[in-house]
This record gives sequence, structure tokens and C-alpha cells, in this order.
Amino acid sequence: MTEKIYTTKKNGMLVLVLSILAYIIAIPLAGIGMTAGGAGTIIGILAILYLCCGWFLWLGLKVLKPQEALVLTLFGKYKGTLKDDGFYFVNPFCVGFNPAAATKLNQSGDVASDGADLITAVTTGTNAAAAAARANGKKISLKIMTLNNSRQKINDCLGNPVEIGIAVMWKVTDTAKAVFNVDNYKEYLSLQCDSALRNIVRLYPYDVAPGVDTTGDGIADEGSLRGSSEVVANRIKEEIQSKVDEAGIEIIEARITYLAYAPEIAAVMLQRQQASAIIDARKMIVDGAVGMVEMALDRLDKNGTVNLDEERKAAMVSNLLVVLCGNKDAQPIVNSGSLY
Repeated sequence: MTEKIYTTKKNGMLVLVLSILAYIIAIPLAGIGMTAGGAGTIIGILAILYLCCGWFLWLGLKVLKPQEALVLTLFGKYKGTLKDDGFYFVNPFCVGFNPAAATKLNQSGDVASDGADLITAVTTGTNAAAAAARANGKKISLKIMTLNNSRQKINDCLGNPVEIGIAVMWKVTDTAKAVFNVDNYKEYLSLQCDSALRNIVRLYPYDVAPGVDTTGDGIADEGSLRGSSEVVANRIKEEIQSKVDEAGIEIIEARITYLAYAPEIAAVMLQRQQASAIIDARKMIVDGAVGMVEMALDRLDKNGTVNLDEERKAAMVSNLLVVLCGNKDAQPIVNSGSLY
């Protein structure tokens, strides 16, 4: 299906004014025609017919705001799309078509924001989303909107369950594809976002893990959900875009909004991270302590301050390592006797 721009002039205001003037003229003519004879009777009958059916012209009046579109069909056949803002008059038999008009996603620009709609919803017992849908009719928004799908629990490439959420910025670029190629383009987009998220997340570990290939080139890399969020988001965007091209939707951007281990393993993974941090810190402390001991022995030998045999050097190294690597301040013990 190829989008066609409905070619018509913005004559909505002209038709509205002329139809109202015709009503004003038809009211007295109807009264006069009923009392007059001959041609006056015919004029009166025509005036009455217009009073009964003249409102039908108003069905062809369409108002579009900026960044809105309206897909028109005539007896089931696609006639074109109104895209420019303005006041239009089209064939009164043309009707707007948008199967996703009543579908409301968790996203910006797709929720009820008009106070009148909310009041109507409360007084009539309907929900605000349905009231907003009636107010907007069958119009399609061409604005950039943000879809926030609910958080999903997905296993990463190591089998660890993680919870992740994304925000997808999107807009409709081809209205004909959006309404005719898929049953409901909003639900279709939401489903494809969930599917793409699962397909990409299962390729990455939550954190950097050895021997994991995330790019598919057969070489292990350091990609991870936590450390490579930009790369993961771009792959999710490309995956979604490849699925929604046929629906006339363009994906502007995708961003990870929430990332965490699932609650059932969060405590265990926290302990694992703490243990890893402690080990790394100990390695750094030991490396620094060994370097300081070596420097101390070299300085003593170089300056000739004291001559130490191998046994005394071993005792000195042991004492220095205890002092430098201990968690608490060392308590000195003064030896007043001999080492032997």
C-alpha cells in the first residue's frame, strides 16, 4: 500500500459559512412557500428538503491540527491522506479510517490530556482514554512519541534472570502502511519492541564475563548489558526498525531505562560483586606492599645503613607485609633482647 496525499483545497470555512447562510435563507422561504401557490410551493418544498438534509454537507468538514493526518476511505476504497493542518471540505461520504484510534499505550502523546474529556469520562462512566479517542476521532498523530513498555524479566546469555525496561521514540511516516498493512500499528509496535528486547538481551551477559561472544564474529569480547548500554540500545533500535518498516513506522531512538538482576538472585549477585571487589582490593594492596618492601630493602642495601643476613631480611619482610596488608593498625612490640 502506497500513501497518497488527498488533493483538495481548504474550503472548509467557505462551505460552512455558505451552508449556514443557506439555512438562514431556507427558513423564511419554507414558511412563505407553504402559503404561496405555484412556483412558491416548489421553492418551499426545496427549502424544507434543505432544512432536513443540508446538515449532511457538514459531514465533509475536517479540521486538522499541525502534525496530524487523516486517512480517508470511500465505500471501502482508499482515497488518500490529509496531512497539512487546516479546515477542509471533502466528499461527505468519505470517512476516516484508523483501527488504532481507541488503542492507548503507556506513552507520551497517547493519553487523555483534555479536561473536557476527563469530565465527560467521569459523568458518563467511561474511561478517560476512550473519551480522548472520541475527541480525536480517526486522526493519526505524526508527532514523535515515546513508548514505555513494562519491565520484562529475561535471561541473559549466562542464564541469569535480569529485569530490563526500554523507552522507544517513534513516529508514523507512512499513514497508508500504518492503517492498512497491519491490524493495529500501536499494538504491533509494542509487540515488536518486546520481541526485539528479548532477542538482543539474551546475547549479552549482565556484566563482563570471560569467553562470551556478543557480536557473533566468533571472538570473545567485553560486551555487557551494564557496560555497553549504548551498543545494546542501538542493536535493539535496529532490530525493532527491521520489523516495523512494513507498518510505516520510523524508530528515532531506543534507550534502556531500567536494568537490574531479578529479585530472586539480586542478593546473591550482590555478594558476588562484593567478593570480587574485595579480591581486587586485596590484590592492589599486596602489589603495593611488595613494591614498598622491595624499595625499603634496596634503599637499606644502597645506603649501607644496616647489613642484614637472609634470616633478618625474611623477618623484616614478614613484619612489613603484616603492617602494610593488615586491616587494622599494627601494634608495635619492642624487642629489648637479641634476635638469636
